[in-house]
Amino acid sequence: MEETTFLILLSIVMLVGSYLAGSIPLVMTMSEAKLQLVSVFGAGLLVGTALSVIIPEGIRALFESVKPIPQKHIVNGASEDTLTVMSEATEHLHSVIGLTLVIGFVVMLLIDQISATFQRDVEGGGGRPKITATIGLVVHSAVDGVALGAAASTTHTSVELIVFVAIMLHKAPAAFGLVSFLMHEGLDRKRIKKHLAFFSFSAPLMALLTYFSIGQEGKETLSTLNATGIAMLFSAGTFLYVATVHSSRVDITTSFHLRVRKCLAYKIKMLSPVISSFGWELNCR
Repeated sequence: MEETTFLILLSIVMLVGSYLAGSIPLVMTMSEAKLQLVSVFGAGLLVGTALSVIIPEGIRALFESVKPIPQKHIVNGASEDTLTVMSEATEHLHSVIGLTLVIGFVVMLLIDQISATFQRDVEGGGGRPKITATIGLVVHSAVDGVALGAAASTTHTSVELIVFVAIMLHKAPAAFGLVSFLMHEGLDRKRIKKHLAFFSFSAPLMALLTYFSIGQEGKETLSTLNATGIAMLFSAGTFLYVATVHSSRVDITTSFHLRVRKCLAYKIKMLSPVISSFGWELNCR
């Protein structure tokens, strides 16, 4: 029950934080340089979180689904068969790890490509791409919610907090950018707030749906694979895509000093999940 309460609390904070971040352009102006720096922090944290937290936790969850060999099996002479079964299971898990990461990466790639295609079609036809932009970001946000829900089901609070911070640093600039884009397109404030509300609600709702879907009952129905491990590895693939695409969009028109600051911010945030998780492990001992 405490895990559920903590996830609900994080979901509420995520909802309110996303909405407040998106409301900034409605009440004040923020320089493009500062917004880019915050966005780079988020991208670096996504890479570090995926590589040092989500992937290791997902792999551990998968291998924990392979039951250890009871001592009585060895005594009764059944150890050889049991070891064969475990060997086949671990070989199967190795292929599942890579496949799940690739699927997560490809899913986000498809979402990006489809969203961009629809937006070009609407713009080419003289229409308004506002709804398309919102739908694309809502889907992105919903996939982020899967990561938080999967992290919550691991029962490791440190992992959940790191994933939460990574998502928030990614969602805040996205919410800010969405509202700025809608304002630039001439949408009235009332409709902008509705679009922002859809975006803000998507990740918390998906986090709760994921958490309850892969709860104890869900894990029992998936006897060969651990649902938590699969969800976390899928999320890691999506994180890697978002961070890779973000880091590849380098604005060469910016000053050298700003590019250096962005590079340093990216590397610092990429290493911060490693340091944080290592510190929490030392405190737990």
